[in-house]
Amino acid sequence: MSDSLIPHDAAAVDWHRHFLLLADAIDRAQQGGEITLTSFSAEQSDFIRFNAAKVRQIGSVAQGKLTLRLIDGARQAYSTLTVCGDADADLQDVSRALVTLREGLRDAQDDPHLLFDTSQWERSTRRAGKVPEPHALVRTVAECAKGLDFVGFYAGGTIVRGFASTKGSRGWYEVSNFNFSWSLYDPSGRAIKTSYAGDHWSDATFARKVEQAAQRLPILALTPRALSPGRYRSYLAPAALEELLGVTAWGGFSARAQATSRSELYKLHTGEVALDSRVTLTEDLSLGITPGFNDDGYLRASVPLIQDGRSMERLTNARSAREYGLQPNGALDSEAPLALSMEGGDLAEDDVLTQLDTGLYIGNLWYVNFSDRMNCRLTGMTRFATFWVERGQIVAPVEAMRFDDSMYRLLGDQLERLGAQPELLLSDSTYGERATGGMHLPGLLARSFELTL
Repeated sequence: MSDSLIPHDAAAVDWHRHFLLLADAIDRAQQGGEITLTSFSAEQSDFIRFNAAKVRQIGSVAQGKLTLRLIDGARQAYSTLTVCGDADADLQDVSRALVTLREGLRDAQDDPHLLFDTSQWERSTRRAGKVPEPHALVRTVAECAKGLDFVGFYAGGTIVRGFASTKGSRGWYEVSNFNFSWSLYDPSGRAIKTSYAGDHWSDATFARKVEQAAQRLPILALTPRALSPGRYRSYLAPAALEELLGVTAWGGFSARAQATSRSELYKLHTGEVALDSRVTLTEDLSLGITPGFNDDGYLRASVPLIQDGRSMERLTNARSAREYGLQPNGALDSEAPLALSMEGGDLAEDDVLTQLDTGLYIGNLWYVNFSDRMNCRLTGMTRFATFWVERGQIVAPVEAMRFDDSMYRLLGDQLERLGAQPELLLSDSTYGERATGGMHLPGLLARSFELTL
């Protein structure tokens, strides 16, 4: 967590109004041919850690930061400062930062890949949502998890992002949401992991998720099924597929990675490999889980990445566009998707075990990384809630095992069915600040999934 805490009642700060005040002041402070791009990030969040269904740690964080990017010709300089919400104090800090940036530009070299949007636009997203009050949530957890070894982490509140350009653009994104992940532990040390995320909290939904997980706890007490290395018929829950696609997307859809032949999906983009025709992936801004603008001043729109199993467009940041002669489409510097959405199929959730029949039910994966990047081959470990299924019934837990398989296989000839109800999985990253973004994914029934040890 960042230690840049706002020293007064952050709830009283109208961040939108405050940001516009600062942006207008920056407009007035421009000299000569200068252009300033200003990015804003803030949050008012509650955090609660649970152990044995009791509070282990609780607190709230209110923080905000402003990044000034001063551009003069082909030269640029950056400065990031904490904002406190007090107009006079923040305006003084911004004024001093601009002076420092101007001094820095005197010795700065031209940036050959500098590119930013100079058009004038306005975009605003404000979604109030419904997040639980912390003390009420503590009571709800105590009631629903009574008698259970419940270990979890909750983060919820308001996330804000803003953008302003002295060319006249203004962008605002303000949402209230939550992300709660927890595990129910068995005395054996094995656990069932569950998560609940969204914009509108429901005590009933949370209670149902806890109850569903608790119903599988007796299975964890059974003798684990020992499996030999090999390929097994498997169902990968949305959370397991998220781990695989999250790593694949590091550079898999990046225009820069493709131009330098380093994309994990290089063979798909060149047409050497095709996926199953039911696979369609989109950077879907309509999900509303990430801002519709970036720090280069470009508006963002949904981008088709894979359609009917074949490669479509790439995520292209402004710098990549300038370097490789492409058109930017609003991608962030990382050129990784922040709202990756996969179309569902026809496999109803209630039919998963029946259709799996005999094989592995994989709830989670972790420690995922590449074993063969150019063939999009991934390795990692099975995690909590991995079960052996026989004739449509869960019969035993499976100890953690290493897997090593290719996404070309799993999304290609080994794909049998896709879940009918994709699940929204919001990012749970709180490194420095709560992140926006996430994935919208179905589960996947695979004819085989390779375990190696």
